[in-house]
Amino acid sequence: MRRALWILAVLLSHWRRHPMQLATLLIGLISATALWSGVQALNQQARSSYDRAAAIFGGARTPMLVATDGKMLPQSVFAELRRAGWPVSPVLEGRVQIDGHSMRLLGIEPFSIPREVGDAPTVGRSELEAFLTPPHRTLISPDTLADLGLKDGATSRLSNDALLPPLMAQQQLAPGILVVDIGDAQRLLDKPGQISRLLVGKAAGKRQPLQEIAGGRLQQVEPEAETDLERLTDSFHLNLTAFGLLSFVVGLFIVNSAIGLAFEQRLPVLRTLRACGVSARQLNSVLIGELIAFALVAGLVGLVCGYIIAAALLPNVAASLRGLYGAQVPGELSLRTEWWLAGIVISIAGALAAATTSLIKSMRLPILSTAQPYAWQEAQRRWLRLQSAVALTFFAGAGLLLWFGQSLLAGFGVLAAMMLGAALLLPAVLELALRLGERGARAALAQWFWADSRQQISGLSLALMALLLALAVNVGVATMVETFSRTFLVWLDGRLTADVYISAADEAQARDIQAWLRARPEVQAVLPGGRAEAQLAGAAIDILGLPDHDTYRAHWPLLQAGDDAWKQLVRGDAGFVSEQLARRLNLSVGDSIDLPAPGGDWRITIAGIYADYGNPKGQVTVNIAALTRRFPATPITRMAVRAAPADVPGLVTALTDKFGLDGRNVVDQATVKQESKQIFNRTFAVTGALNTFTLGVAAIALLTSLLTLANSRLPQLAPLWAIGLTRRRLAEVELLKTLSLAGLTALLALPLGLLVAWCLIAIVNVKAFGWRLPFDVFPLQLIRLLVVTLAAALIASLLPVLRLARMQPADLVRTFTIER
Repeated sequence: MRRALWILAVLLSHWRRHPMQLATLLIGLISATALWSGVQALNQQARSSYDRAAAIFGGARTPMLVATDGKMLPQSVFAELRRAGWPVSPVLEGRVQIDGHSMRLLGIEPFSIPREVGDAPTVGRSELEAFLTPPHRTLISPDTLADLGLKDGATSRLSNDALLPPLMAQQQLAPGILVVDIGDAQRLLDKPGQISRLLVGKAAGKRQPLQEIAGGRLQQVEPEAETDLERLTDSFHLNLTAFGLLSFVVGLFIVNSAIGLAFEQRLPVLRTLRACGVSARQLNSVLIGELIAFALVAGLVGLVCGYIIAAALLPNVAASLRGLYGAQVPGELSLRTEWWLAGIVISIAGALAAATTSLIKSMRLPILSTAQPYAWQEAQRRWLRLQSAVALTFFAGAGLLLWFGQSLLAGFGVLAAMMLGAALLLPAVLELALRLGERGARAALAQWFWADSRQQISGLSLALMALLLALAVNVGVATMVETFSRTFLVWLDGRLTADVYISAADEAQARDIQAWLRARPEVQAVLPGGRAEAQLAGAAIDILGLPDHDTYRAHWPLLQAGDDAWKQLVRGDAGFVSEQLARRLNLSVGDSIDLPAPGGDWRITIAGIYADYGNPKGQVTVNIAALTRRFPATPITRMAVRAAPADVPGLVTALTDKFGLDGRNVVDQATVKQESKQIFNRTFAVTGALNTFTLGVAAIALLTSLLTLANSRLPQLAPLWAIGLTRRRLAEVELLKTLSLAGLTALLALPLGLLVAWCLIAIVNVKAFGWRLPFDVFPLQLIRLLVVTLAAALIASLLPVLRLARMQPADLVRTFTIER
């Protein structure tokens, strides 16, 4: 142990002499840990919310009994089942609105809730009396309470004028959920004597067969390991994880660069220690212990930074999940102990992974040659050849995944293999380009410029690889987002063609509104619409009813359509399907599907396929008259109104005054588009932030590599100064060299980035969402990223270049007196 401490003291002396290298090492570890742990914190918070929502008094986590026909059950079934030995508890569920906020209302019977519903919020003994005795209580999460602008104990009215029991905050509840006694729920939802489902406990005992109870109207649904919401949002979280992993890898490049240079500079010390009798095993054990100590310190700092990053991005992530999938995620970050431990472990594992190459090289080089630069250079060349072979292997793997892969994970595998292969191949490509430049040079200084740039690749390769990956991802994601933005705006114009959209409280009010609108001179057309739900191929879909009008014929975003598609729609035996439904079921124009309807299956011929971006559910669009014939219970309470734009504000005001409608029931086209664009922008705000973080880490990697190489570059620069080049001229040459390498890397990153964009659009988006965007290239965007890259390289080069320009002549002269 004493010998190990002396060895550690000797090794630590290097960091005292080179504090910038120590700062580089710590910055890399902190950056990698912070970005990775920040993304994991966001994912953990979202998934925890899904679990809480799924476990709310059963949900998808507990066995339950439901009606075989999918309808409500009479409350008497509960008593019948209890008498038959079934440990069940009734639940009534419905949707309500409070001040424009849509909420999920759950009615429970707290005495009979099975103990197995352990993850669900429970009503404690102290709260039970208040929950069950007048005026009763409504359990609500603190986040939802804050969103409503209400305080604990306040009361509120629903949109149907029913009065909620006083609100009581409960931390365990997921946002957007209200829990009341089942009797209160029946009153609030106007469903007296009805229940939605029955939770089933695991209590032992004899049970009467289910087929003999309630006339065989019940079926048992087993718990799911994963909820629909979790499956639906997998692609979103996989995107975040991919960004976090990329940031982690880029941060490790900084660590690898710092450790590699430190090992190169410490080789004389390592040789001396070995000559004094220190074994290779003991030396490497101490080196590993030193790294673990650094990783622990950097990991703790990185976790704090990751928490700050996650807290800053959480509002946008929550808005994205709510806008895209309807998932309710709290606005406050709550982290478990496992997250902190995982952050420390990932920091240590990353440090060891980044140091593996240098440890192996230092162990295998002969003791007497470790201090010779030529031996190290030869080892680097052998490693470069091996690295190029590994890169080709990654490219082959990407091709195999592209050809045979069918899953979303395979799509990300193509991206990862392609990008890693390109990064590993970058040093060889740069060396080839610089070798060609050297062959074409005639002047002595120009030849030295190209030759020295080749020699510098070894020290800068990891930073340039990090820059390549960061730029490629920026190009790919920026191209995808810009394409999506333009396509989304065009699609929005096609879907929102009416000027005013109205949602009546019931069909009687809808008829009154339609009659009033048709009498208004400024109204050009009143277009009623309806929506029904059905099951197709085991998944829920929406059936949308549209009237036969030029408003839809001219603007509906059809991607494919048969001849006379709209005429077929009017006949009632044809429909349009959304792109995601067509891809999921492998449907084409001319195929037929059978939609389950109350009067029997409804065979529909597919007359067209249309874009429906952002909708996670499949959708079928039919004529409104055909929808009401097949689904007579569908309420026709929605309508679109065509009017001159100048008349819209007055029309909205008149509707509000005449029928008591508010912002939830009547909106104009401009407002809907503005809200949709805000959701879109907030959805991709997280992507933009992570892009910026990644590019920033890559710039730090370049800066730290240049700073750590500054002192080791003096033996190459001092002779040039000695033969007449001024320090300013040397600084200019060094700056030009760095900008040239960064520029070459950026030029290589542009086609790689476009390939990334194609993979995101043609593979990942299709697998994740079921729709495909057009592939467009935006030259101005590429030029802007190229300029930003050169600016980042310039900023990263300024400090080492200024140090060189201001270096004292004595320091350059001293270079010739040092044995190297």
